[in-house]
Amino acid sequence: MSKRNKLQKFADILSYPNVFENFTPKDPKLVGENGTSIDLKGKWNEIHFKNDHPITLELACGGGEYTLELAAMYPNRNFIGVDVKGARIWKGSTKALQRNLTNAAFLRTRIELIEHFFETDEVQEIWITFPDPFLRKSKANRRLTSPRFLEEYRKIMPKGSIINLKTDSPELYEYTLEALAEYPHAEIIYQDNDIYSKPLPIPELEFKTHYEYMHLEDKRLIKYVKIRLD
Repeated sequence: MSKRNKLQKFADILSYPNVFENFTPKDPKLVGENGTSIDLKGKWNEIHFKNDHPITLELACGGGEYTLELAAMYPNRNFIGVDVKGARIWKGSTKALQRNLTNAAFLRTRIELIEHFFETDEVQEIWITFPDPFLRKSKANRRLTSPRFLEEYRKIMPKGSIINLKTDSPELYEYTLEALAEYPHAEIIYQDNDIYSKPLPIPELEFKTHYEYMHLEDKRLIKYVKIRLD
């Protein structure tokens, strides 16, 4: 992949057919290819994917490694990587185009705005892969498994939907277990504080992000929590 500066990357993704961006959090609207305004709430499959396949989100997707690998593994499902950083979105969306992964798209926005871009029950699954653990207690509500965010996910997911957390952070892992013990609308159906010490429970855990490779080099244990919404 050729080297591009940020301005070039931002220009690229503005021309991409698989990227949708919200530039102003106070005005939660999307623009798509060539800066055209577009309303995809409740219409992702109809307008963009042009099928009726289930939708999975990768939140804080970074370079979109999970979005890309899941899309390749499951061609009959649709995947959307969500991140606020344009340079990260460029990396994943560029690779998706190069690999002709038409079931992979990218949404550039703040995750707390997610309900503005998806309708009730529109999303069937969420992956949260190596998010910022926000270790300060004062920032606990910014953790993507906090009750605040779980409530946001419930607005766009049907009952019984699955949320997957993969992290190297023992603090985020323990926080998630404690938060879910008190949260009445979700339950833990699987947890493991060292997934590679035994056979993986699901094949999707084999995929590794850029950050995971770094954490493994540092001998950090990789943890996984599978959550079902009530």
